[in-house]
Amino acid sequence: MSRPRNITGDSFFTWDGDTLVVNILGKPSAGRDAIGKPKGTQLKVSVTAAPAAGKATDHMVRFLAPLFGVAVADITVVFGQENINKQLRIKAPKKLPPVFTPQPQPPHGD
Repeated sequence: MSRPRNITGDSFFTWDGDTLVVNILGKPSAGRDAIGKPKGTQLKVSVTAAPAAGKATDHMVRFLAPLFGVAVADITVVFGQENINKQLRIKAPKKLPPVFTPQPQPPHGD
């Protein structure tokens, strides 16, 4: 049986050892570079770069690297270099943007 392409399941991210795997819904030509909110199994990321020959994705990787405390070379685009739907692998991130912190679960009524 082949491995499913979306290894993150119902979340927009998962861990593969010390590597963070993130599904991205990119928004090129935005007013500013920003990490948005999760939308289903993708994280919205806006960048100011225009979508020409993968330049917006390259800009996104340069924007995200310091937010995860890694070098640009530590981020691999698995697929989606020239598409708004992409998956990134971030090797051993030293920090995580707030959107990655677990949300408190509502109390269960006992």
